[in-house]
Amino acid sequence: MRRDFREPARPHHDLVIGREELCTAARRQLADGGSVLLHGPAGIGKSTVLRTLAAEYGETVRTVLRCSATESESHLPFLALADLLGLVMDEVADRLPAPQRTALESALTGRGESTLQRDGLALRLAVLSTLRALATRGPVLIVADDLQWLDPASTELLGFAARRLGGTPVQMLCAVRTRAEQGQEYDRYLSTSPPDTLALQVGPLSRARIATLLDHRGYTGLPRSTVRDIHRTSGGNPLFALELGRALAESPTPPRPGETLPVPTSLRTLVLNRLEALSDEARRTLLVASAGARPTLALLRAAGRDNAEAETAQAAALGLLVTEREAPGVRFAHPLISAALYAQASAQERRAVHAALSTAASDPIERARHLALATTGTDPRVAQRLAEAASAARDRGAPSVAAGLGLLAARHTPADAVPGPDERRLQAAEDALTAGETDLARDVAREVLAHATEPTDRVRAWMVVIDAAGHAMAEVDAVFPQALSDAGDDPRLLTLVHYQLAWRALLVEGDFARARQEGALAAELAARAGDRRNELLALAFQAQAETLMGHPDAPRTIKRAMREPQDARVACDHNGVGAVRFRWLIMSDQLSEARKTVSALLSEVRRRGMVEAEVHFLRGLAETELRAGHCGRALDLARESLRLARDTGIGEAASAMLTSLAEAAGGEAERALTLAQEAVGRAEEDGDVIYLSRALAALGHAQLVAGDSAGSVRSLRRVRELEEGLGVTDPARGRWHGDLAEALVRVEEPAEAQDVIDAARAHALRLRRESVLAVLDRAEALVRAARGEVDAAERQLTAARGRLAKLGYGLEEARAAYALAGLRAGRSGPASYDESTRLFRRCRAMPWLRLVETATVTDPARSETHPTGPAPVAAAALDSLAATERQVAALVMEGATNREIAARLFISVKTVEATLTRVYRKLGIRSRVDIVRLAAGHRAG
Repeated sequence: MRRDFREPARPHHDLVIGREELCTAARRQLADGGSVLLHGPAGIGKSTVLRTLAAEYGETVRTVLRCSATESESHLPFLALADLLGLVMDEVADRLPAPQRTALESALTGRGESTLQRDGLALRLAVLSTLRALATRGPVLIVADDLQWLDPASTELLGFAARRLGGTPVQMLCAVRTRAEQGQEYDRYLSTSPPDTLALQVGPLSRARIATLLDHRGYTGLPRSTVRDIHRTSGGNPLFALELGRALAESPTPPRPGETLPVPTSLRTLVLNRLEALSDEARRTLLVASAGARPTLALLRAAGRDNAEAETAQAAALGLLVTEREAPGVRFAHPLISAALYAQASAQERRAVHAALSTAASDPIERARHLALATTGTDPRVAQRLAEAASAARDRGAPSVAAGLGLLAARHTPADAVPGPDERRLQAAEDALTAGETDLARDVAREVLAHATEPTDRVRAWMVVIDAAGHAMAEVDAVFPQALSDAGDDPRLLTLVHYQLAWRALLVEGDFARARQEGALAAELAARAGDRRNELLALAFQAQAETLMGHPDAPRTIKRAMREPQDARVACDHNGVGAVRFRWLIMSDQLSEARKTVSALLSEVRRRGMVEAEVHFLRGLAETELRAGHCGRALDLARESLRLARDTGIGEAASAMLTSLAEAAGGEAERALTLAQEAVGRAEEDGDVIYLSRALAALGHAQLVAGDSAGSVRSLRRVRELEEGLGVTDPARGRWHGDLAEALVRVEEPAEAQDVIDAARAHALRLRRESVLAVLDRAEALVRAARGEVDAAERQLTAARGRLAKLGYGLEEARAAYALAGLRAGRSGPASYDESTRLFRRCRAMPWLRLVETATVTDPARSETHPTGPAPVAAAALDSLAATERQVAALVMEGATNREIAARLFISVKTVEATLTRVYRKLGIRSRVDIVRLAAGHRAG
């Protein structure tokens, strides 16, 4: 079923006068699947072009969603969203997750329990999911006029969805008012549109086009000189030109050719001249309509305009209002008419109108705003109404609106009231932070700090300044001493400052030890103040730092954080104790309990609509399945987490990192490399050394799986340097040590490999990290094999495999079996990869299965298999080769094709073939199989 709001039918040719080229460009863009943004000054004809294109292109899509706003309604949250989705909600409601459905219903209706105040991501995802659901049934066209008047909440949601629709068949056709002298002013509205949006400026009409327009509207017979004057006076603006034509037509003494036009040059004056034809009562009725949001006849009557129907009919006859058969609203013919009417009214008239609307309007937010505009000076009753409206906007997920209402509440709050004006300003600043309006939040906080003397208000304001800095906390270093000074010896206030100092130590300095100390101090201060919620947050932070740095107090701190009483929301927050306990469990090899814990957390945050935490715990569950060797399940979860991270813009680097690990285990090695490189790039761009080490570890692992041993060594050496600088000592955090040791063996650096193993083993023994110790033993066996200690290596590998199997680390067990098969190759007849193949298949470890395939080369003469193994050991004969020849030979041993070798070494396939010919001649062999045999024979020796 098509969902459309249709405009009254108009002659087609009337809508496109002088806009042929512009419309052609727009039609081409829409036909190619793109979006269009029309921009230009008031009266230039944007809405006319918009209606024309929408009527034409709307016939080719399944669903048309429309919204159009006015200045008087821009303060009401989600009004535009209701226009867009109100009629289609029933079609898609059952396809949305429960938290998203609840959030969307609450935003559209203002009723029901909403999670928006706590996590507005649920609503953002609901809008995105709704558009995607509609698009599965056919193309969708969003038509939005007067973007500049859309309420901020709807604008943010529309932009959020537009940036994430990707290849989804959803297009936008929008118009926005810009000033003629600022042609690039439309740029900021492009963020509300998809990335492929074409911006088209609607410019002035030529004199000939103005003449055609005047003729078509019935203003015929005008002398050419008069048309020239109209064009010059209007500047080619069609609305101005038509108003001038109307004024001339209504003038009792039209000008002679060459005479100055006897009409004002200001459209506002032209409009006011038309308003003079109204009766006083009709003018008052239109004034109420100009002040109301979405005025209707019912609203006008409720505001005391008993003859609203007759009076609006009089205005429509004068061309001031337009009537729509399908819509009950009262709509001005042009926004400038409404603006001129309101501007002409006296302050007393405006206050009277707002007073009437403060009781007539149905929306509590609108009523409170009208009450504020009807009141002068401070008034505790008005301030309380505004504060309640701000709370309602906050609950409905419109923090920007809440911030504006909160500032109005502060303005009307007496200085001696409780809560006072500063407290309300600070609440508004915190709402602005939630809305992403950091500049406003910072300005309000600074305003409070300029005069506030109350320590609570001052510290709270400093916290806003710090939060507004985001990850760039180093830029507000000077704030911390001032905040500590204002906090004095109040443990409740000191808790807030030291908790922020803990994050600063982690994010700015990368100092886990300092971060732990600050977190512990914040927890102690919160306990002293009886502030259990902040105590739980601080304890969780302390436990997280201790867990990652391998501090022995971590289990004890976690137990403290899990004691009753608990704060339900903190307990399942991604920075809460539940997340910390999960991390401790998975690092302690308790995979079953870790899976149970993170699954429960994921279920709870989904129930609560906590999307940021959902992204985090999806990654956690994927990581658990990955450790257990359930590679297919891990890959599905990791990809789901990455999709959600990209949709929300939250945790993209972390999700890309984890998905890279999952791809390297159960997907595609090339995809793993791409994602790891993305994660590294994002972490470097953000200056996030914490995630940079994790991302580099994922990159090193992907390079190892892809056969790029030298690249793996480079990446993992950087990880080692970073973690040493951070003070991270627990090898279970990143689990990269075994990979680095294995890669070092491959590049013939067994001494460094042993050093890595010894250093990691010391910490793993201290912390009882059994799986890490088993992986280190597997890596050490490869070192021993490279040194010729084959029997000892085989025993060590066999033991490591058994321990990994017992701990439930399926993929690591399979890797040990694979290494064991490679070690045995050539020692006592043909090697068998059957067991490692079985284990890799059980794990659905597709990249590793492909490695097994390339590691087994069949000799037709002997029907034997000759594995290359995972860690190539160069034969002595290879020493005679040149550098490029050795590289090509080494890649042949890893099973790479000529094309793959060419890509890795940045040479042509012909160069690879010529190089191999030289290798065969120097080594006295005849084929690639002989190179593999040579390496296998060296391992056996």
